[in-house]
Amino acid sequence: MAVALQELSKEKIREIIAKRAAKEFQNGDVVTLGIGLPTAVADYVPEGINVTFQSENGLLGVGKSQKGDFIDKKIINAGGGYVEAKKGASFYDSQMAFTMMRGGHIDATVLGALQVDEEGSLASWLIPGKFVPGMGGSMDLVVGAKKVIVAMEHTSKGQIKIVKKCNLPLTAYREVNLIITERCVFHVTPQGLVMTDINPMFSVEDIKESVTADFTVSDNLQYMEI
Repeated sequence: MAVALQELSKEKIREIIAKRAAKEFQNGDVVTLGIGLPTAVADYVPEGINVTFQSENGLLGVGKSQKGDFIDKKIINAGGGYVEAKKGASFYDSQMAFTMMRGGHIDATVLGALQVDEEGSLASWLIPGKFVPGMGGSMDLVVGAKKVIVAMEHTSKGQIKIVKKCNLPLTAYREVNLIITERCVFHVTPQGLVMTDINPMFSVEDIKESVTADFTVSDNLQYMEI
């Protein structure tokens, strides 16, 4: 496992996770991406899949990240990154954005997390003793979206993030459907976590050593694209 960790840069980890998350979308989906790593998912939507990305700061029709010398700094996503507005995009206020999120109009959301547990509960906004400006829109998204995907690095500074029971303040209780990291993919089921995908650089034993949650392995375990 040590060799594998050395070979994965931050950029590669981000790419592996974002590419896998983008495969979860269906043609015609409206998807909201959380700040941080999840915003990269918009760059990897497969050809032929038409997805409309919504940003909680008031943009429906978020395109790919803006690159090059001519960046329109007036168009940003919820994380402050410069993005394109796709043809037909619309801009609106936060009230409308949260009406969409709370009203069940979002097909899927991709969010980061501090912890996820084997029941699908999510802690994503507060580490006790550290200042945070607030929960943001994550609570609304997790409860309002039809499908909740957590896309995050497998561990953080050696700390396990996929746990048996969250011990950080919860964002939502039993709302997560899918957990995607650079090492594996877990589906959250009524019977517990099921690992459906694994990075070929890691073994099932590696995964067991890097989580405290219980899980089973799918009979049709797939290799992730790296």
